Amino acid sequence: MIPWLDDDTPLPPGSHALPEGSQAPGLLAAGGGLHPARLEEAYRRGVFPWFSQGQPVLWWSPEPRTVLRTADFVLTRSLRKTIRRFLATPGCALRIDSAFERVIQACAHTPRAGQDGTWIVPQMVQAYAAWHRLGRVHSVETWIDGELVGGLYAVAIGRMVYGESMFAHRTDASKIALAALVALCRARGVTLIDCQQETRHLVSLGAVTISRQAFERHVHDAVAQPELGDWAYDPAHWALLGIEAPGQLPGTLPAPAP
Repeated sequence: MIPWLDDDTPLPPGSHALPEGSQAPGLLAAGGGLHPARLEEAYRRGVFPWFSQGQPVLWWSPEPRTVLRTADFVLTRSLRKTIRRFLATPGCALRIDSAFERVIQACAHTPRAGQDGTWIVPQMVQAYAAWHRLGRVHSVETWIDGELVGGLYAVAIGRMVYGESMFAHRTDASKIALAALVALCRARGVTLIDCQQETRHLVSLGAVTISRQAFERHVHDAVAQPELGDWAYDPAHWALLGIEAPGQLPGTLPAPAP
């Protein structure tokens, strides 16, 4: 049995989640609110909410956990060419936190192959929008001619980044945003991005699975590190992926993380 939470009940340890072979492997607890304090508690322990419309809030700690080590991000030749072309094309822009609520709404409502409905229900949108206003959640956005065509949103605590969801209305628009996030993370000393659960798409970009215990150890250390500070798009970060942005001096790199 999983525990039922009220707003004052702390989350149980991740090791108490339902095991593989159960009806809901990784399910840790149910109930409680989605206010920022609860979200902060959960993410600092590697726990995240995931539920559908009409369900209570469900809290998860999967075993194993899917992560993307920023050093192992797979930048294919074709994606490298796509990013270079994007950066060199007038009207194409990469922005951070300019349209967070539009990004999370697009993540919620963009159809996905093999998925019926969305877990980004209105309650989730409201909760993460409130957390965004407190500076904890960020969007990375791909724009073409003034149109938002792709992007992602992610949670950041200390030197830990948790990827939440992506969307694309143009080919590779979400991959460009993810590559920009990886470049920013490399510049700021973030070594691992949480991806929660494995998908073929994430694996193709370099994601791997690790044990819950290894993940929780990393989270414990990473969230205790200094905050990333101001999230801002810096074209110089592309150099960390071997891509020179237009106007950037060849071979220049951004300053290392403090």
